[in-house]
Amino acid sequence: MSAAQKAPDAPPAPADGTAPQAEAGRIGTGPGRLLLSLYGVFTVAALSRSIVQLSTKFHEAPLAYVLSGVAGVVYAVITFALWRGGEAARKVALVSCSAELVGVVTVGILTIVDSSAFPDQTVWSDFGIGYVFLPVLLPVSGLLWLRRSARSGREALPQQAGGE
Repeated sequence: MSAAQKAPDAPPAPADGTAPQAEAGRIGTGPGRLLLSLYGVFTVAALSRSIVQLSTKFHEAPLAYVLSGVAGVVYAVITFALWRGGEAARKVALVSCSAELVGVVTVGILTIVDSSAFPDQTVWSDFGIGYVFLPVLLPVSGLLWLRRSARSGREALPQQAGGE
């Protein structure tokens, strides 16, 4: 068998010269795929809902409809970061999931304390009750997954380096 026909022992290095990422540390694999799928669905749902509401009845509840749009944009950023992978994407996803959690908790509290400020529901109203509480569960799950995958990625790197 010639050298050209042999299967490589390790994945090729990316063109930018960085070391290949350990599969264990990939953020879009395993449970990350489920998160990626859910965030993708929420991106489409929140942005679609917001676009329709903003274009047809903005005057009725502008704050609620803008917040649904903001939620959709946050979901889109997280979806892209999970899909992209890598350390920079992990940091973007961490910041975005943290911002999402703060948003869900803040809007959830405000919709209970001062419901008159929200004449119509947002994605994050009442902690996401209209979406079976997934808006509050997703960022918590995302943060836990990002933490776990970062830890397993760090553990896999010394093994990779020792095996070469």
